Amino acid sequence: MTKEGDELETHYRHILQELGKEQGMLGIIFRKAQNKIQDPAKLRRLIADLINREQWMILDATVKGDAYEGQLEKNAQDTKTGAEQYFTPRALIQAIVDVMRPNPGETICDPACGTGGFLLAAHDYLATHYPNLDREEKRFLRLHTLHGVEIVDGVTRLCAMNLLLHGIGPTADEAAPPVMTDDSLRSQPGTHYRVVMTNPPFGKKSSVMVVNEDGDEERQALEVMRLARIIHESQTRSWDSLPYVL
Repeated sequence: MTKEGDELETHYRHILQELGKEQGMLGIIFRKAQNKIQDPAKLRRLIADLINREQWMILDATVKGDAYEGQLEKNAQDTKTGAEQYFTPRALIQAIVDVMRPNPGETICDPACGTGGFLLAAHDYLATHYPNLDREEKRFLRLHTLHGVEIVDGVTRLCAMNLLLHGIGPTADEAAPPVMTDDSLRSQPGTHYRVVMTNPPFGKKSSVMVVNEDGDEERQALEVMRLARIIHESQTRSWDSLPYVL
């Protein structure tokens, strides 16, 4: 590393801005990213003495993914931050996935995906129970099987990073990212999936954009109880719609 002091801090901030402009998973992860380390000396120590000492490219995806999952779980235990609402206990997730028994080739959606626990568990289930998938089936599993929707943009970034570290999702422009920021409880989006697994939200929608009497847009408080309704056709194993408000 040749840069020091303010030059390093400026360079680092510029890199974050450029990564946030990327398409696909990187763009989601680094969108609106900010440098919170104001001391250039601490920034240099973080990069040179801590990050650069690890051979990240040769580490197995399981190692990196499990480390990140552990950090998310630890953060969720801090009830003061409210992070627990985005992290469903993994034992509960595993039990639900085992009951659903997803099959190769099915599309799977979590319309309230949080940090991606259901998506990861579904991926692991398929990879473990169907170890002899051919090349195209493995590609479909990595790129097209899993779909997540999260209403909070910051949590979408956490989910995207979680999936990427586990080797899930596109690394280039080969497919759309598996997770996006949206409200699954809005009007029918027109997208259907074979399997829906989720821990539905029971909070309230905080605001909505409206046009006031002067013709200007403004946010107005709107309380919408998020009562989930999940329709399951047990005979065909198909899900006709995402959870929505009644």
